[in-house]
Amino acid sequence: MILDANLSLVDVLNSANITELLDDRDVSSIGHEAIRLYEVDRESRQEWEKRMEDALKLALQVAEKKSFPWPNASNVKFPLITIAALQYHARAYPGLISGNRIVLCRPFGEDPDGTKAKQADKISAHMSFQILEQDEQWEDQMDKVLITQPIIGCAFKKTYYDPVKNRNVSQNIFAKDLVVSYYTKSLDEASRISHVMYMTHNDLREKIVGGIFNDINLDNPAYISQTTLALESDKSQGVTPPQNDPNMPHEVIEQHCWMDLDGDGYQEPYIVVVHKSTRQVLRIVARFFKDKIKYQDEDQTKIIRIEPEQYFTKYPFIPSPDGGFYDLGFGSLLGPLNDSINTLINQLIDAGTLNNTGGGFLGRGIKFRGGQVSFIPGEWKPVDSTGDDLRKGIVPLQTPTPSPVLFQMLDLLINYGERIAGATDALVGQNPGQNTPAETSRNMIEQGSKIFNGIFKRTFRSLKEEFKKWHRLNQLYLDDQVDFPAGSITSQDYLSTVNDIRPAADPNMVSDSQRVQQASMLLQLAGSTPGFDTYQVQKRVLEAWKITDIEQVLPDPKGPNAIPQAPHPKVQEAQIKAAAKDKDTDAKFKIAMIKLMQEAELNKATIIKLEAEAAKAATEAQSVPLGHAVGIAQIQLAAAKAKQEGIIKSMDLLQREFQRQDDVDKESASEDAGETAEE
Repeated sequence: MILDANLSLVDVLNSANITELLDDRDVSSIGHEAIRLYEVDRESRQEWEKRMEDALKLALQVAEKKSFPWPNASNVKFPLITIAALQYHARAYPGLISGNRIVLCRPFGEDPDGTKAKQADKISAHMSFQILEQDEQWEDQMDKVLITQPIIGCAFKKTYYDPVKNRNVSQNIFAKDLVVSYYTKSLDEASRISHVMYMTHNDLREKIVGGIFNDINLDNPAYISQTTLALESDKSQGVTPPQNDPNMPHEVIEQHCWMDLDGDGYQEPYIVVVHKSTRQVLRIVARFFKDKIKYQDEDQTKIIRIEPEQYFTKYPFIPSPDGGFYDLGFGSLLGPLNDSINTLINQLIDAGTLNNTGGGFLGRGIKFRGGQVSFIPGEWKPVDSTGDDLRKGIVPLQTPTPSPVLFQMLDLLINYGERIAGATDALVGQNPGQNTPAETSRNMIEQGSKIFNGIFKRTFRSLKEEFKKWHRLNQLYLDDQVDFPAGSITSQDYLSTVNDIRPAADPNMVSDSQRVQQASMLLQLAGSTPGFDTYQVQKRVLEAWKITDIEQVLPDPKGPNAIPQAPHPKVQEAQIKAAAKDKDTDAKFKIAMIKLMQEAELNKATIIKLEAEAAKAATEAQSVPLGHAVGIAQIQLAAAKAKQEGIIKSMDLLQREFQRQDDVDKESASEDAGETAEE
């Protein structure tokens, strides 16, 4: 395709619809070329579609009529593929999606103050909220992925930002609606990817009025030609597309391709949206951003590589041994085996039908009243012949009973089919035997799950890639600040640090019994070995048992709902002893103080009495003997005052000693409590 376009990459990156920058001839050429290449790619995989058609017939139990060996002969479809797909889905679904935190974010680099860990936890909570609650269809779409993946061999999801809904969206894309180039080995290296979309009139009008799509004539949408896969899907559901439905959707092709619109000889990645029946281009937009352009020099004059944004995630089942793009599913692996099982079952049923119904030859001597003769239970038919003539004229057809060899062969094929599907008795919940030891059963289940574990890890890896796309979309389109139940977050939180985004599920742990066993072992080890985080251990045990609202029954000790930790019993005992000792010391102190205070009061009264006697003696002193008495009274008064000062000093010393001893006792009790807690 040769274009006259010579656009600037700056204009390309800033344009919401590049068709406005191109002339009509280039736009028309792009639309016709996109549809032509889509039809070429779809035609190149016709044989794959035929195989998938047969696989869907077996998986969906499509009823078909047979004309051999007689009309309406037995045509039983043994549900080998169906059982295998349901078994995989039943294990993978709860293994990947469990609880309300399905995204795990781990920061890179040193984190001495825990800032990166807090930010990573906030990103994990926000992305889990986006996926499980904001995008209400995500879990339903993931459910469809896990049921179609094992049958077809691969499933696809498209993760993108929807400007109409103003949020991220991740939808399941059926393999029949995602067409890739014949030479494609992986989605990341695909030269083009065509997504077939069916949009209603209102869907298109919303995008046209919103300025996302170009305005085109939407009257009388063309009849949508059904693929073989779509026809078989309709057949299994018993529906057929109407011919004259006024609400018929429009078929739109969204092609992720490469084109050279700046004229430098290097093709850039774009998204071209074309209305299939009219081949009119609805939109062309760049599939890259400025930070993904790598230049040869600092002047940024020559581009050496542009890394495109990838919207599609492939969920493989079993990689094709020949390196092909389409992976192997149970439809490919078990299809021929399932056909053989169906043939054996139908042969046994037909042989039993022929043997039970009977039949034979009638001689000419037998005279019946009427034409063909057949019997129902309890019926007697009149004839114009004797009993001897009947015995001689009737020759029964010799039909063999159903072959036991065929039955043994059937059992052999079903057994090996179940081995491939991982649907053995122990794995589907059947008792392997009453006397089978528990450890033997456990080992049988573990060995039987090996195939499933390998497939589950590939699914885990694909889910990790999808979550990375969510992280990238948040970097590009998240608002300045967004509130969600766990707090608020901004796009800067996604840009400021490098994080490892992965599912919270464990790719090595896919069964509930394994989780419970591991959690119980961890709890036992934490009880006997110091150094474990008790809260995290107990939380994992509750999660393994699928206990909901864990924060209500086991609050985070560092969180807002933390419950104050009860003191250790030995610490409480030490505190009680210390309190009793304090009370005893306080009582002794009070008794001693009361005695000193009583003695001080008594001595104070003595001093008053001595002062009165000394004053009286001084008044009456007129002779030497009386003067001598005054001297004695003064000496006694001085002695009493000295005694009073001594009592007061004793009270002060006693109070200081009590305070010092109280401080020592408290420090000793604190040390004893700390030692007890450590023990």
